[in-house]
Amino acid sequence: MSTRNPHLPPHGRAKFITDGGLETTLIFHDGIDLPHFASFDLLKTEEGCAHITAYYERYLELAKNAQAGFILESPTWRANRDWGAKLGYDEAALAEMNHKAIALMTDLRDRYHSAATPCLISGNIGPRGDGYVPSDRMTVNQARAYHAPQIVTFAKAGVDLVSVVTINYPEEAMGIALACRDVDIPCVIAFTVETDGNLPSGETLREAIKMVDDETGAYPAYYMINCAHPDHFRDRLKEHGDWKNRICGVRANASRQSHAELDACEHLDDGDPDELGQLYHDLVDLLPNLAVMGGCCGTDHRHVAAMTKHAFPRLAGSAQ
Repeated sequence: MSTRNPHLPPHGRAKFITDGGLETTLIFHDGIDLPHFASFDLLKTEEGCAHITAYYERYLELAKNAQAGFILESPTWRANRDWGAKLGYDEAALAEMNHKAIALMTDLRDRYHSAATPCLISGNIGPRGDGYVPSDRMTVNQARAYHAPQIVTFAKAGVDLVSVVTINYPEEAMGIALACRDVDIPCVIAFTVETDGNLPSGETLREAIKMVDDETGAYPAYYMINCAHPDHFRDRLKEHGDWKNRICGVRANASRQSHAELDACEHLDDGDPDELGQLYHDLVDLLPNLAVMGGCCGTDHRHVAAMTKHAFPRLAGSAQ
């Protein structure tokens, strides 16, 4: 049996920030060409590794100054078989890049981890298909088999947890949770929602969480919401029910645009960082177990700094 990190939400007392929109930052702020949104591809060169390291260092300094924990999400969202093949990676080369990503996260963890800033390493995975559209849907067992190689690689590399983000239908989430259970690695499921607060596949957050918990024996350590603006899901969180206790993290978009609008947009909509930080302040009242705050598309260190200013003190106070 693996040993669970004592800081891991929801049972650990530490509260965490994490990074923002890695891919949108690299493309729109750093001017880096990123085919297929695959940030892991940068790790093949020293220059690329330096870009990735500098990106995380900025957030780690925020965490250090705020005395917040930090979750190091590896830059491996696209490092699975289908997306890797588009970039010319076979299974062995993908495993090597996933290992390299975790090694980089380990180095950052070793440099920044402290009693005041506990750092967790998360092996980050993404959906097999498009993050916005639930096309080519897999069965639970198909998803379990498909994502197993990346999850096994992360387990061997010594991650604290596996996080899957921008999941848009429940069966893929179920398969990923079961694949994590197979190797005894804690997992986090982050669902994305449309402007109506429902998954792109139509389920409510309440329904999707129940479906995954029922199928997996409630294996996920916790759930998150990502790749949607708080305006898109805030009203859903005003509903009553214990299901909300399972949501411990939010990684919201900077923009209020729908997924379809973002997909067609040729410029970066980075919204209002300070306003987003204030909206996170309000989410603390709606999510009793909120413990992780970060960003998604369009967000950068300014947005996470605003979250740290407006919302994190309330989280930290709840941990006393």
